[in-house]
Amino acid sequence: MRSVPASLSRPKPREGAALFRRGGRQSEPARLLLRACLERRLEPLMGEALFADYESLLARDALFEGCQLTASEREAVLNAFLSVCRWSPIYFLWRANLRDESANHLIELAVAGGARAIITKNVRDLRRGELRFPDLRILAPEELLKELSR
Repeated sequence: MRSVPASLSRPKPREGAALFRRGGRQSEPARLLLRACLERRLEPLMGEALFADYESLLARDALFEGCQLTASEREAVLNAFLSVCRWSPIYFLWRANLRDESANHLIELAVAGGARAIITKNVRDLRRGELRFPDLRILAPEELLKELSR
């Protein structure tokens, strides 16, 4: 399958930490999506704001108590992920008026990078934005994984 431009949403603290924990249903979709990105079946977009979110998440040691990976191993995973991301500068601000104002940068990144989808656990809030982009899909990780398995 050829790569699909996708903007992976900023992780919420518990979701991001779940990626590095052993087992659990919550962590499996994140690991499978990461694998798809590293195998270049997906082309994740990255921008400054999303990068800052990921860095901030990894700096919170308390989130990773009981984690199988050390801090340096988690950083290596992030660096591997970043190596397959397409960096996309944002020249225009699109205010979708999302409930979580800080999530507007995800819409901006997706539009600037020509993403076909934003992959997020926060589907409901992102779909409720006032500004619509008909060619931009908002999908849960499980939805995209189903599509990739076809």
